[in-house]
Amino acid sequence: MSESLYIIKISGNIIDDEQRLDAFLQQFSSLSGKKILVHGGGKLATKMADQLNIPQQMIEGRRVTDADTLRIVTMVYAGYINKNIVAGLYAKGISAMGVTGADGNCILAHKRQHANIDYGYVGDIDVVNATFLHQVLEQNTAIVVAPITHDGKGQLLNTNADTIAQEIAKALSSLYQTILIYSFEKKGVLLDVNDESSVIANMNKEQYLLLKAEGKIFAGMIPKLDNAFAAIDAGVGKVIIGQAEELVLLINTASGTTIE
Repeated sequence: MSESLYIIKISGNIIDDEQRLDAFLQQFSSLSGKKILVHGGGKLATKMADQLNIPQQMIEGRRVTDADTLRIVTMVYAGYINKNIVAGLYAKGISAMGVTGADGNCILAHKRQHANIDYGYVGDIDVVNATFLHQVLEQNTAIVVAPITHDGKGQLLNTNADTIAQEIAKALSSLYQTILIYSFEKKGVLLDVNDESSVIANMNKEQYLLLKAEGKIFAGMIPKLDNAFAAIDAGVGKVIIGQAEELVLLINTASGTTIE
């Protein structure tokens, strides 16, 4: 289990910008060893929904997914964005395969059940097919995962990309030394959301719970950190949160916030 596996989640801010995405893929391509890239793409999905006059509803940052919205996110995430990234990686000499949770029975999920809110076709993950992912990775092929899962009964489901990255990292932690990276627009977990120099370089669970109780953690960062510590508790070797443009620095723990 000595070989490293990088599971990297990129946010929509990178995906929306052709030059920034190209620069990110250049860094991603330079990483040695096994790698999986998990992407979102919410801004592009929202833009297409606006163009098609399909109203969108968000609850606590989660997209309520009716039948029309499911068609849009499937087209945008699993189609345009996913294949654009795969093509970009081949242009940089990297063998890559783009998948959703339905491909290779990669990620099984169930429709979210909530006492008060109907999220529509939103999926919560049941199981990740580690065998399938392992087989692809062992062909020296990078995997690009779109945040669409399925229920095994023919229904596609829109599923949170951060959670997908976490669950993949957990599922493969017995086969590789897994390093989970959440890359987005900020330089890391900040003590002051308006001050990029206030990055917390290292964080353990006790520090997190204390800062959270004191209200010093930006609310939007809490789901990422909850995911990060759940991953660590499940056997993931390391979680790093930081700026996508600094991917190589993040890998070398020279930037961002490292959670162990």
